[in-house]
Amino acid sequence: MSKYVLGLLFLCFASPMWSQLTQEQLEERKLKIQQEIQEKQELLKSVKSKEKSVVSQLLIQKEKIGLKEKLIRTTEKQTKLLSDDIYTNQLKINQLNRDLTELREDYAEMIRKSYKSRSEQSRAMFLLSSENFLQAYKRAQYMKQYASYRKMQGDEIKQKSSQLIAYNEKIGAQKQEKEKLIVENEKEKEELEKEKQEQEKLAKQIQKEKGKISAEIKKKQAETKKIDAQIKKLIRDAIAAANKKTAAEKAKSNPKTTATEKKAIESSDKIILTPEGKIVSDNFKNNKGRLPWPVEKGTISLGYGDQPHPVFKSLTVHNSGIEISTESGASARAVFAGEVTQVQLITPVKKAVVIKHGDFFTVYQNLSSVNVQAGDKVSAKQSLGKIRTDGDGRTVLKFVVSQNSTYFNPTTWLAPR
Repeated sequence: MSKYVLGLLFLCFASPMWSQLTQEQLEERKLKIQQEIQEKQELLKSVKSKEKSVVSQLLIQKEKIGLKEKLIRTTEKQTKLLSDDIYTNQLKINQLNRDLTELREDYAEMIRKSYKSRSEQSRAMFLLSSENFLQAYKRAQYMKQYASYRKMQGDEIKQKSSQLIAYNEKIGAQKQEKEKLIVENEKEKEELEKEKQEQEKLAKQIQKEKGKISAEIKKKQAETKKIDAQIKKLIRDAIAAANKKTAAEKAKSNPKTTATEKKAIESSDKIILTPEGKIVSDNFKNNKGRLPWPVEKGTISLGYGDQPHPVFKSLTVHNSGIEISTESGASARAVFAGEVTQVQLITPVKKAVVIKHGDFFTVYQNLSSVNVQAGDKVSAKQSLGKIRTDGDGRTVLKFVVSQNSTYFNPTTWLAPR
């Protein structure tokens, strides 16, 4: 029984603190999502006003729907946490009511006994009837303690009554907040349905021009493959340059290094790590799942690997990294400290920055301007350059993570949002 009571008390006092913290985090996340939805809405208006590609409109609409769904899930989590908090507070109220009932009954019984005692004999007679001084002293102490106990019980009743009032007010406010969230969520669901209907209209419009649009998509895919090949070459060149430098430093520090050993280092298709390079590589690896995003604001518009095209599901697209849609004028930023190995013009209007972190590489593609150069040491979150906004009004960064020439899903390396 005592273990149950202690567990209940712990739950009661700890749960509000945890849920309050989580509520604050969810509210902050919700505000960010709402801001991103607003940005998508403004971008969509801009694209429509300029009569840009209907495919771009559909992609932006899809991103907007994804954000709406994320917002609904976040609000549902808030509602669930409030329900849990209300339940916990109701348990406290029930316990306080039981405690108060018991205290009031005890206090009333004490008053009744005190009244009877006063009517039968006075305090003075109670003391004077003592057989000796010690007994009189003990009786005086008893009366003092009895009065003190009565006062303590009265104070405790007042304290618990105040707590009961406070918890009733709190639970009332929480119920109002819960109702507000439910109404808000229903409104978001209605708007989501409207967005999906708009998406259907755009999809039907695209079907009329399927042949033309499909050809454009295939052309862009061919361009993407060409760029991927360029990036692979940049990484291979960076590996070769790093190993050449390592071989030269080893030969300089150790004259006994043979030509065969030097050639083995230079010809390796993986970076031969120096002790310092291994520390950097291990630090990067240990931060998997905690790296900052390469943009301050943005959402993933195309994931990693092979996947159906966002518009034409029959077409399979390959992505060696992830594509992050962000706001116009946004900058790309380094996700971890490292050394810039390459700054490359991959098309007449697109630039890429490659950063080495031990034997890991991060690549930032589709930049319109760059403010770093090869050999620069960069820190985490340092700006690398502006992300290009295309003719359809979309600002998209392609972000790649690899260890030597092996690609990874960048989403698993970035901190969750």
